[in-house]
Amino acid sequence: MPTILRIGSYRFHFYSNEGNEPPHIHVRSVEGECKFWLDPVMLAKNRGIKAQDLRIIERLVYEYHQLLIEKYHEFHNG
Repeated sequence: MPTILRIGSYRFHFYSNEGNEPPHIHVRSVEGECKFWLDPVMLAKNRGIKAQDLRIIERLVYEYHQLLIEKYHEFHNG
């Protein structure tokens, strides 16, 4: 499960067994974990993360979108 970014208490990572899904990123915090699709950016799943933190995470996904897409393809297709 490679970590792509760490920003504050958020860890952005992939799971190795999900290469058959569309590009996405998992984000873990002390509260739980969420998953965002990357194209288009959209919340796919949330387990325990508060709405205000989801908005912050979504903003970070947009901010680092190009990097996340590149790393997703490197990891799953590389």
